Amino acid sequence: MQNKINFYIVEYAINSLLRQKYKTIFISIVFSMLVFLLSSLFFITNSIKYELKQTLEALPDITVQKIKGGRHYDIDVSTIDEILDIHGVSGAVARVWGYYYFENAGVNFSLVGIDEYEEQYKKSFVDVAANLDFTKPSMIVGEGVKIVMDKNYYKDYFNFIKPDGTLKRVDIAATFKAQSELESNDVIVMSKENVREIFDISAQKATDIVVRVANFNEVATVASKIKLLYPDTRVITKDDLKISYQNIFDYKSGIFLALFSVSLFTFFIIIYDRVSGLSSEQKREIGILKAVGWRVDDVLKEKFYEGFIVSIFSYLVGITLSFAFVYIFKAPLLQNIFLGYSQLKTSFNLPFVFDMQTLALIFFLSVPIYIAAIIIPSWRSATLEADEVIR
Repeated sequence: MQNKINFYIVEYAINSLLRQKYKTIFISIVFSMLVFLLSSLFFITNSIKYELKQTLEALPDITVQKIKGGRHYDIDVSTIDEILDIHGVSGAVARVWGYYYFENAGVNFSLVGIDEYEEQYKKSFVDVAANLDFTKPSMIVGEGVKIVMDKNYYKDYFNFIKPDGTLKRVDIAATFKAQSELESNDVIVMSKENVREIFDISAQKATDIVVRVANFNEVATVASKIKLLYPDTRVITKDDLKISYQNIFDYKSGIFLALFSVSLFTFFIIIYDRVSGLSSEQKREIGILKAVGWRVDDVLKEKFYEGFIVSIFSYLVGITLSFAFVYIFKAPLLQNIFLGYSQLKTSFNLPFVFDMQTLALIFFLSVPIYIAAIIIPSWRSATLEADEVIR
């Protein structure tokens, strides 16, 4: 290894960078910021993709909603009986849920009702049902909800305002965390009876009905049969929701793509400037080195070490800052591009997703290109005679 790395040349390269410290610092800052921006965009995209994937996997096969005048209305619970008679349907559950606006914090909570002995339509609700006390008004809340309630001094209970203006006190029993924070962060789970009372939904009505199909290949067929039975309903399959989510994600990815393009464009302008030629001072330095006996490959090695030190240092700084920005400080501003600026949603932490492909992509888009931009013009000057270069 010692035969390959000439530490004297490495030392000279470091001293050369220190002699041009202001220029080195400026290039390192610009390089680090570009890596930081690119990696932040990729990290946020990867994390949100992971959250969406986890959320989609937890969705029911089919959701049936009552539509009247283009608006969503409560559906009769008795509808379940006819749906269960359809061949291929393995289960159906009447869901009782809704959004509760907490004005003090400016956020919406998602209230979900479950029954103790009912088959839960989400895996994450199985443990919740086992721990929830159905004999008294109590609830299990997501971590984001708990934080918001604590900030507003609701440590042990919360007072819901019912449609008739009276209050419904519900004790906070515990917090829960599902596989996806998008799924659980703003969710409050309590008994269906309590949710019906808070939203004034009668026992004969439900918000919608979710249907489970034994064979996934028959989902479309079952959905069409339900639509024929109930023409006044909106029948949504999991694939419909996937397409809808993907369309939203693709639309907002365009904004990220624009930022990505601007970053790359800026970087290649810097590279073009480096490749276009050396300054007279740099040419003179190469000429002097050749005059004192340095060979062409010695000069190129020294320039390689200069480019490598600056680029790898800037790459590591940019990646480290990006990790801290996205996963510790929750990517302020950039995260809002995907999540929206509405205050009606409790914030959530981006899940940590370590993707080597992303790190490798950013590395090969920056470090080798920068080193090449240092070596190419140096090679042009190093191949000339020393006196010609100095002149």
